[in-house]
Amino acid sequence: MIPHFLVWLQSLPFALDIRRSTWLFPTIETIHVLFIVIVVGSVSMFDLRLLNIASRDRAVTDLYEEIIPWTWASFACAAVAGFLLFSSDAVKYYHNIPFRMKMLLLLLVGLNTAFFQFRIYPRAGSWTAGARIPFAAKFAATFSLVFWIAIVACGRWIGFTK
Repeated sequence: MIPHFLVWLQSLPFALDIRRSTWLFPTIETIHVLFIVIVVGSVSMFDLRLLNIASRDRAVTDLYEEIIPWTWASFACAAVAGFLLFSSDAVKYYHNIPFRMKMLLLLLVGLNTAFFQFRIYPRAGSWTAGARIPFAAKFAATFSLVFWIAIVACGRWIGFTK
């Protein structure tokens, strides 16, 4: 079932154009990487605040409200660019182990983010500048950083495997 869908996807005109063009794939890949940099950078800023490594003089909620729109907008753009890259040779990417690892890690980072958002962050109003950050928040931040580093590593690894 999935392979038939993937063959159909990579046969769509836009996917064929990306695969056949000498400049379209690298342009989309550059856009993908630039937006991933913004996502990982903004997430890292927030995670480092939760770990009391950076921005200790700022309330967690203030930093979150400033960063989150950039994070989600950049993630959406990176996802669209990533989908376009995937569509150019969907069957090949589907069988690529680093690609599968990256997708699994994206799922895990999504679950970690949902856990933080719905179980931990609702109490963040009491975490003023200089306040003690709960262990659960630090735990989620640590896993977030690890997952994002691994996502970037797998993303780079994809291009070096057949």
